[in-house]
Amino acid sequence: MKLISWNVNGLRAALRKGLADYVAAERPGVLCLQETRCDPTCDALGLLWAGDFRHHWCIAEKKGYSGTAIFTRRAPLAVTQGIGQPAHDREGRVLTAEFEDHFVVNVYTPNAQHALARLAYRQEWDAAFLAYLRALEMRKPVIFCGDLNVAHEERDLARPKDNAGTPGFSPEEREGFRRLVEAGFVDSFREFVPDGGHYTWWSQRGGARGRNVGWRIDYCLLSRALRSRLRAAFIHPHVLGSDHCPVGIELDEAA
Repeated sequence: MKLISWNVNGLRAALRKGLADYVAAERPGVLCLQETRCDPTCDALGLLWAGDFRHHWCIAEKKGYSGTAIFTRRAPLAVTQGIGQPAHDREGRVLTAEFEDHFVVNVYTPNAQHALARLAYRQEWDAAFLAYLRALEMRKPVIFCGDLNVAHEERDLARPKDNAGTPGFSPEEREGFRRLVEAGFVDSFREFVPDGGHYTWWSQRGGARGRNVGWRIDYCLLSRALRSRLRAAFIHPHVLGSDHCPVGIELDEAA
């Protein structure tokens, strides 16, 4: 089973820039998109889905903002919007699909914003999201993926010293990610690739992407119980269409 996650920075724009061709070539079983900024009535969707996928949405209250979607070739047992906390569920940031032997959680984590103006809320979010994952894991293993808006370690961004303490690389945000790992969730990409230089987001200023001055802030993590089924983890920096690139995993099917 191949799962692909991508912050598309606007689904309509990504469709105009080749998203459908990429999905057709990769043929994921599950596709998780963040920052969709549209809803199921988007008239361009037919260019992508053409009946191959079932699609599921979590839409922000604010029109044209945030939003997540999961597209699956196999029907989930259930789909849940949000994490069950109204204070955190207004921005369409979490969507969960339940399958027979695991959950898939698609997440678009809030940004701490300029000068860390939203850091306090971000810390509340991190704690609430981890509690949500732990509750799911009591029922069955969890795969969660998306834009987590943090570079965990220095090897996860090109210029760690220049960015120390900035949004996405503050001690508090990095601690939030560390707690996910301490809770037993496996950073799939790091199971295969230990070195730096592999990024998933680049500033649109100064030719950062061409020079590979980027950040790894998009992830696929999974319960330790699923580690034996993990066959590959990948980043596709060559795929354009957003300031982020797709990431994903390949898992053996359950016995």
